[in-house]
Amino acid sequence: MSDQDKLKKINELIEKVDEMKKADKMDLSSDQDLSIAIMNLVSIEEHFFFTGAKTGKPEYYDMLQEVRAMRGDLLRKIVKNPEGEQWCISKHLLAASMRLMEVGTKQHKAGNQKEALELFEKSFDCYSLFWGINMDLIKTDDIKKIDEGAINVHDTEKKLARNTSRRDAGGGFLGKLGELVKKAVDCCLE
Repeated sequence: MSDQDKLKKINELIEKVDEMKKADKMDLSSDQDLSIAIMNLVSIEEHFFFTGAKTGKPEYYDMLQEVRAMRGDLLRKIVKNPEGEQWCISKHLLAASMRLMEVGTKQHKAGNQKEALELFEKSFDCYSLFWGINMDLIKTDDIKKIDEGAINVHDTEKKLARNTSRRDAGGGFLGKLGELVKKAVDCCLE
């Protein structure tokens, strides 16, 4: 497949997302805000757990259950038809994204810019996978039949070397998925 054909297939995916946005099939601006809220609720669950364990006060576990129920209700607004482990995968991708972002922020503040950047990229990879799964951009039926760096069966471009920055060159599967998510999940568009 020529580079022109590869580019055409990626642009078709972007057009599909744009059409879905225009048809009001998804309000990604609100969904992005909601996904960040869900990340924070997962963190609050963790804090209630550790506070309960450290203080020995069981009321923190009760509050954890309240927050967990709220998080579940909100996650259902984004994860519409979970298949197999999709529900838990989605929750853990958001939780991992949040934690990697927090660790990256601490590394950035400590002056470790390179490590912070790597953590931020990993955080965005997790976030992009979350959206790729929940926007049905990743079709699990074809996963074993395609190159590990491809978005779908029409994408034949090979994955980049591990040490190549996705920001510079599009970055294989996660880089391509990230570009789609950046375009689709734009909180500044009303």
